[in-house]
Amino acid sequence: MTSRLPLTPPPTPTWPARLQLGFARRGDGTLLRENRHSGPLRVQKALYPEGAAVCQTILLHPPSGIAGGDQLRIAATLDAGAHAQITTPGAGKWYRSAGAEASQHLDFTVGDGAVLEWLPQETIVFAGARARMETRVVLAADSRFIGWDILCLGRAAAGERFTNGRFDLFYRIDRAGQPLWIERGGFDGDDPLLHSPAAWAGATVCGTLLCSFPELPQQATALLEACRAIAPADGAGHALTALPGLLVARYLGNNSEAARLWFIELWKSMRPACCNRPAVIPRIWNT
Repeated sequence: MTSRLPLTPPPTPTWPARLQLGFARRGDGTLLRENRHSGPLRVQKALYPEGAAVCQTILLHPPSGIAGGDQLRIAATLDAGAHAQITTPGAGKWYRSAGAEASQHLDFTVGDGAVLEWLPQETIVFAGARARMETRVVLAADSRFIGWDILCLGRAAAGERFTNGRFDLFYRIDRAGQPLWIERGGFDGDDPLLHSPAAWAGATVCGTLLCSFPELPQQATALLEACRAIAPADGAGHALTALPGLLVARYLGNNSEAARLWFIELWKSMRPACCNRPAVIPRIWNT
Protein backbone atom coordinates (compact mmCIF):
# COMPACT_ATOMS: atom_id res chain seq x y z
CA MET A 1 0.00 0.00 0.00
CA THR A 2 1.40 3.35 -0.93
CA SER A 3 0.42 6.90 -0.08
CA ARG A 4 1.14 10.17 -1.77
CA LEU A 5 1.61 13.54 -0.16
CA PRO A 6 -0.83 16.17 -1.41
CA LEU A 7 0.54 18.14 -4.30
CA THR A 8 1.20 21.81 -3.67
CA PRO A 9 1.86 24.31 -6.43
CA PRO A 10 5.42 25.61 -6.62
CA PRO A 11 5.89 29.08 -5.16
CA THR A 12 5.58 31.91 -7.63
CA PRO A 13 9.06 33.23 -8.46
CA THR A 14 9.47 36.89 -7.51
CA TRP A 15 12.12 39.43 -8.23
CA PRO A 16 11.90 42.24 -5.68
CA ALA A 17 13.90 45.38 -6.33
CA ARG A 18 14.55 48.61 -4.44
CA LEU A 19 16.14 51.89 -5.44
CA GLN A 20 16.84 54.71 -2.99
CA LEU A 21 17.99 58.04 -4.46
CA GLY A 22 18.99 61.24 -2.72
CA PHE A 23 19.73 64.60 -4.35
CA ALA A 24 21.55 67.50 -2.71
CA ARG A 25 22.29 71.09 -3.66
CA ARG A 26 26.01 71.91 -3.75
CA GLY A 27 26.77 75.50 -4.71
CA ASP A 28 25.00 76.11 -8.02
CA GLY A 29 24.64 72.40 -8.79
CA THR A 30 22.70 69.28 -7.82
CA LEU A 31 24.49 66.08 -6.85
CA LEU A 32 23.21 62.53 -6.69
CA ARG A 33 24.37 62.06 -3.10
CA GLU A 34 22.70 58.68 -2.58
CA ASN A 35 22.23 55.81 -5.03
CA ARG A 36 21.47 52.55 -3.23
CA HIS A 37 19.83 49.59 -4.89
CA SER A 38 18.98 45.94 -4.45
CA GLY A 39 17.65 43.71 -7.20
CA PRO A 40 17.23 44.75 -10.83
CA LEU A 41 16.87 48.53 -10.51
CA ARG A 42 19.68 50.89 -11.42
CA VAL A 43 20.65 54.44 -12.28
CA GLN A 44 23.40 54.15 -14.84
CA LYS A 45 24.92 57.53 -13.95
CA ALA A 46 24.01 61.13 -13.20
CA LEU A 47 23.76 63.24 -16.34
CA TYR A 48 23.96 67.03 -16.69
CA PRO A 49 22.70 68.01 -20.17
CA GLU A 50 21.65 71.45 -18.88
CA GLY A 51 24.71 72.09 -16.76
CA ALA A 52 25.32 71.45 -13.07
CA ALA A 53 22.00 72.84 -11.82
CA VAL A 54 19.80 69.92 -12.98
CA CYS A 55 20.69 66.31 -12.24
CA GLN A 56 19.08 64.03 -14.81
CA THR A 57 18.76 60.37 -13.86
CA ILE A 58 17.58 57.55 -16.08
CA LEU A 59 15.98 54.62 -14.28
CA LEU A 60 16.96 51.22 -15.64
CA HIS A 61 15.06 47.99 -15.04
CA PRO A 62 17.21 45.39 -16.87
CA PRO A 63 14.51 42.66 -17.04
CA SER A 64 12.56 45.17 -19.21
CA GLY A 65 9.26 44.03 -17.74
CA ILE A 66 7.47 43.29 -14.48
CA ALA A 67 6.18 39.75 -13.98
CA GLY A 68 3.61 38.40 -11.54
CA GLY A 69 4.91 38.59 -7.97
CA ASP A 70 7.61 41.20 -8.70
CA GLN A 71 7.75 44.13 -6.29
CA LEU A 72 9.49 47.37 -7.24
CA ARG A 73 10.06 50.18 -4.76
CA ILE A 74 11.60 53.47 -5.87
CA ALA A 75 12.18 56.35 -3.47
CA ALA A 76 13.79 59.72 -4.09
CA THR A 77 14.48 62.49 -1.59
CA LEU A 78 15.41 65.98 -2.77
CA ASP A 79 17.17 68.17 -0.25
CA ALA A 80 16.53 71.91 -0.13
CA GLY A 81 17.24 73.65 -3.45
CA ALA A 82 18.01 70.49 -5.44
CA HIS A 83 16.63 69.92 -8.96
CA ALA A 84 16.23 66.37 -10.25
CA GLN A 85 14.74 65.12 -13.50
CA ILE A 86 13.90 61.40 -13.53
CA THR A 87 12.92 59.54 -16.69
CA THR A 88 13.11 56.08 -18.28
CA PRO A 89 14.73 54.80 -21.49
CA GLY A 90 11.65 52.99 -22.78
CA ALA A 91 8.14 51.80 -22.07
CA GLY A 92 7.49 49.87 -18.88
CA LYS A 93 5.77 46.51 -19.34
CA TRP A 94 3.59 44.51 -16.97
CA TYR A 95 3.50 40.90 -18.12
CA ARG A 96 0.70 38.35 -17.83
CA SER A 97 0.56 36.76 -14.39
CA ALA A 98 -0.24 33.18 -13.37
CA GLY A 99 -2.05 34.64 -10.35
CA ALA A 100 0.37 36.64 -8.20
CA GLU A 101 0.09 40.43 -8.08
CA ALA A 102 3.00 42.61 -9.20
CA SER A 103 3.48 46.06 -7.70
CA GLN A 104 5.38 49.31 -8.10
CA HIS A 105 5.61 51.83 -5.27
CA LEU A 106 7.01 55.32 -5.86
CA ASP A 107 7.79 57.63 -2.93
CA PHE A 108 9.07 61.14 -3.69
CA THR A 109 9.93 63.74 -1.04
CA VAL A 110 10.72 67.23 -2.35
CA GLY A 111 12.35 69.63 0.12
CA ASP A 112 12.26 73.41 0.49
CA GLY A 113 12.78 75.15 -2.83
CA ALA A 114 13.56 71.86 -4.60
CA VAL A 115 12.29 70.80 -8.04
CA LEU A 116 11.31 67.30 -9.17
CA GLU A 117 10.40 66.31 -12.72
CA TRP A 118 9.03 62.77 -13.00
CA LEU A 119 8.80 62.06 -16.74
CA PRO A 120 8.64 58.32 -17.45
CA GLN A 121 7.75 56.83 -20.79
CA GLU A 122 4.49 54.92 -21.12
CA THR A 123 3.41 51.87 -19.14
CA ILE A 124 1.93 48.90 -21.05
CA VAL A 125 -0.27 46.49 -19.10
CA PHE A 126 -0.52 43.15 -20.93
CA ALA A 127 -3.77 41.20 -20.92
CA GLY A 128 -3.69 38.86 -17.95
CA ALA A 129 -1.46 41.10 -15.84
CA ARG A 130 -2.26 41.68 -12.18
CA ALA A 131 -0.72 45.06 -11.44
CA ARG A 132 -0.73 47.63 -8.64
CA MET A 133 0.86 51.09 -9.01
CA GLU A 134 1.15 53.47 -6.08
CA THR A 135 2.70 56.95 -6.18
CA ARG A 136 3.12 59.31 -3.25
CA VAL A 137 4.61 62.79 -3.61
CA VAL A 138 5.32 64.93 -0.54
CA LEU A 139 6.04 68.58 -1.35
CA ALA A 140 7.38 71.29 0.92
CA ALA A 141 5.52 74.60 0.97
CA ASP A 142 7.73 76.14 -1.74
CA SER A 143 8.87 73.13 -3.76
CA ARG A 144 7.96 72.40 -7.39
CA PHE A 145 6.74 69.29 -9.20
CA ILE A 146 5.86 68.17 -12.72
CA GLY A 147 4.94 64.55 -13.29
CA TRP A 148 3.07 62.43 -15.79
CA ASP A 149 1.96 58.85 -16.33
CA ILE A 150 0.68 57.24 -19.53
CA LEU A 151 -1.14 53.93 -19.13
CA CYS A 152 -1.78 51.58 -22.06
CA LEU A 153 -4.17 48.67 -21.58
CA GLY A 154 -3.18 45.76 -23.78
CA ARG A 155 -0.77 45.72 -26.70
CA ALA A 156 -2.81 47.60 -29.25
CA ALA A 157 -0.26 47.11 -32.04
CA ALA A 158 -0.74 43.35 -31.68
CA GLY A 159 -4.52 43.65 -31.52
CA GLU A 160 -4.55 42.74 -27.83
CA ARG A 161 -7.19 44.15 -25.50
CA PHE A 162 -7.19 44.08 -21.70
CA THR A 163 -9.86 41.39 -21.52
CA ASN A 164 -8.59 39.67 -18.37
CA GLY A 165 -6.41 40.58 -15.43
CA ARG A 166 -6.54 43.28 -12.76
CA PHE A 167 -5.15 46.80 -12.40
CA ASP A 168 -5.16 49.01 -9.28
CA LEU A 169 -3.92 52.58 -9.01
CA PHE A 170 -3.26 54.99 -6.15
CA TYR A 171 -1.76 58.47 -6.56
CA ARG A 172 -1.41 61.11 -3.87
CA ILE A 173 0.28 64.52 -3.74
CA ASP A 174 0.57 66.51 -0.50
CA ARG A 175 1.94 70.01 -0.04
CA ALA A 176 2.95 71.20 3.42
CA GLY A 177 0.86 68.42 4.96
CA GLN A 178 -2.30 69.18 2.95
CA PRO A 179 -3.55 66.93 0.12
CA LEU A 180 -3.55 68.42 -3.39
CA TRP A 181 -4.48 65.26 -5.29
CA ILE A 182 -5.82 61.85 -4.29
CA GLU A 183 -6.75 59.40 -7.01
CA ARG A 184 -7.70 55.79 -6.49
CA GLY A 185 -9.04 53.33 -9.02
CA GLY A 186 -9.20 49.69 -9.96
CA PHE A 187 -10.78 47.46 -12.56
CA ASP A 188 -10.72 43.93 -13.91
CA GLY A 189 -10.11 42.95 -17.50
CA ASP A 190 -13.12 43.72 -19.68
CA ASP A 191 -14.66 45.63 -16.76
CA PRO A 192 -17.78 47.65 -17.74
CA LEU A 193 -15.82 50.77 -16.69
CA LEU A 194 -13.53 50.24 -19.67
CA HIS A 195 -16.50 50.68 -21.99
CA SER A 196 -18.54 53.23 -20.04
CA PRO A 197 -18.64 56.84 -21.34
CA ALA A 198 -18.15 57.89 -17.71
CA ALA A 199 -14.76 56.17 -17.60
CA TRP A 200 -12.51 54.78 -20.37
CA ALA A 201 -15.23 54.92 -23.08
CA GLY A 202 -13.60 52.11 -25.05
CA ALA A 203 -10.20 53.83 -25.20
CA THR A 204 -6.98 51.92 -24.56
CA VAL A 205 -4.64 54.76 -23.48
CA CYS A 206 -5.10 57.15 -20.57
CA GLY A 207 -2.61 59.79 -19.46
CA THR A 208 -2.40 62.26 -16.59
CA LEU A 209 -0.01 65.20 -16.22
CA LEU A 210 0.20 67.05 -12.88
CA CYS A 211 2.02 70.31 -12.21
CA SER A 212 2.34 72.23 -8.95
CA PHE A 213 4.42 75.25 -7.96
CA PRO A 214 3.98 78.14 -5.49
CA GLU A 215 3.14 80.82 -8.08
CA LEU A 216 0.51 78.73 -9.85
CA PRO A 217 -2.53 80.61 -8.46
CA GLN A 218 -1.28 83.82 -10.06
CA GLN A 219 -0.27 82.19 -13.35
CA ALA A 220 -3.00 79.56 -13.80
CA THR A 221 -5.19 81.57 -16.18
CA ALA A 222 -2.41 82.45 -18.62
CA LEU A 223 -0.88 78.99 -18.40
CA LEU A 224 -4.20 77.28 -19.06
CA GLU A 225 -4.82 79.50 -22.08
CA ALA A 226 -1.42 78.64 -23.55
CA CYS A 227 -1.78 74.92 -22.89
CA ARG A 228 -5.35 74.72 -24.21
CA ALA A 229 -4.07 76.00 -27.54
CA ILE A 230 -2.12 72.72 -27.83
CA ALA A 231 -4.02 69.58 -28.82
CA PRO A 232 -2.98 65.93 -29.26
CA ALA A 233 -2.06 65.16 -32.85
CA ASP A 234 -4.51 62.25 -33.02
CA GLY A 235 -7.51 64.36 -31.99
CA ALA A 236 -8.15 62.20 -28.93
CA GLY A 237 -10.21 63.31 -25.96
CA HIS A 238 -8.28 65.65 -23.68
CA ALA A 239 -8.82 68.33 -21.07
CA LEU A 240 -6.93 70.73 -18.81
CA THR A 241 -8.05 72.31 -15.58
CA ALA A 242 -6.63 74.20 -12.61
CA LEU A 243 -7.40 73.01 -9.11
CA PRO A 244 -6.22 74.79 -5.96
CA GLY A 245 -2.44 74.50 -6.22
CA LEU A 246 -2.46 72.00 -9.08
CA LEU A 247 -2.67 72.04 -12.88
CA VAL A 248 -4.10 68.84 -14.40
CA ALA A 249 -4.04 67.56 -17.99
CA ARG A 250 -5.81 64.38 -19.13
CA TYR A 251 -5.56 62.32 -22.33
CA LEU A 252 -7.99 59.57 -23.34
CA GLY A 253 -7.50 57.85 -26.67
CA ASN A 254 -5.72 55.01 -28.43
CA ASN A 255 -2.24 56.28 -29.26
CA SER A 256 0.47 56.29 -26.59
CA GLU A 257 2.91 58.17 -28.83
CA ALA A 258 0.37 60.95 -29.42
CA ALA A 259 -0.25 61.15 -25.67
CA ARG A 260 3.47 61.37 -24.91
CA LEU A 261 4.13 63.99 -27.60
CA TRP A 262 1.19 66.08 -26.31
CA PHE A 263 2.52 65.91 -22.77
CA ILE A 264 5.95 66.97 -24.01
CA GLU A 265 4.45 70.04 -25.69
CA LEU A 266 2.56 70.89 -22.49
CA TRP A 267 5.75 70.39 -20.48
CA LYS A 268 7.53 72.85 -22.77
CA SER A 269 4.95 75.48 -21.80
CA MET A 270 4.78 74.58 -18.11
CA ARG A 271 8.46 74.12 -17.35
CA PRO A 272 9.54 77.78 -17.58
CA ALA A 273 6.74 78.75 -15.18
CA CYS A 274 7.17 75.83 -12.81
CA CYS A 275 10.94 75.28 -12.88
CA ASN A 276 12.21 78.69 -14.03
CA ARG A 277 14.08 76.94 -16.85
CA PRO A 278 13.44 76.52 -20.59
CA ALA A 279 12.54 73.02 -21.78
CA VAL A 280 15.47 70.85 -22.88
CA ILE A 281 14.39 67.52 -24.36
CA PRO A 282 16.22 64.54 -22.76
CA ARG A 283 18.31 62.82 -25.41
CA ILE A 284 17.14 59.40 -24.24
CA TRP A 285 13.67 60.18 -25.65
CA ASN A 286 15.16 60.29 -29.15
CA THR A 287 16.87 56.88 -29.02
